[in-house]
Amino acid sequence: MVSDSSRVPDVLAERYGRSPGTHRREKRLGIIVAAAFAVVLVAWVTWASLDAAGSSLETRDVAHAIVSDTSVEVTFQLTVEPESTTYCAVQALNERFAVVGWKIIEVPPSEMRTRTLTEGLRTTELANTGLIYRCWLA
Repeated sequence: MVSDSSRVPDVLAERYGRSPGTHRREKRLGIIVAAAFAVVLVAWVTWASLDAAGSSLETRDVAHAIVSDTSVEVTFQLTVEPESTTYCAVQALNERFAVVGWKIIEVPPSEMRTRTLTEGLRTTELANTGLIYRCWLA
């Protein structure tokens, strides 16, 4: 005959979720979560590597020249795959780093991978600098 005192720990363990079945379920759930994480990680790495194989685009600010109180010239270097049409946003900033001039330009395709371009930009007040904000492929 089994005494009630030996059964008390089993009843308490089941009540508070410490039974052998619970441990197996937690272990199985942990394995499933780890496998799902691994699948997502592999998918992301694959996607990122395929995306990097596409067209690359780099810009570098070279110089700027304050032409007048209302204009500035921005010189920049653009590196892009040959025969790619590109758009660039050029901006001028004042001494408080507020945008005082903005222009989106289309850079036509070229056979050269790296080009140096100069773009004039009208401003609403005296600019302290001019630079490339961002470029993207068409």
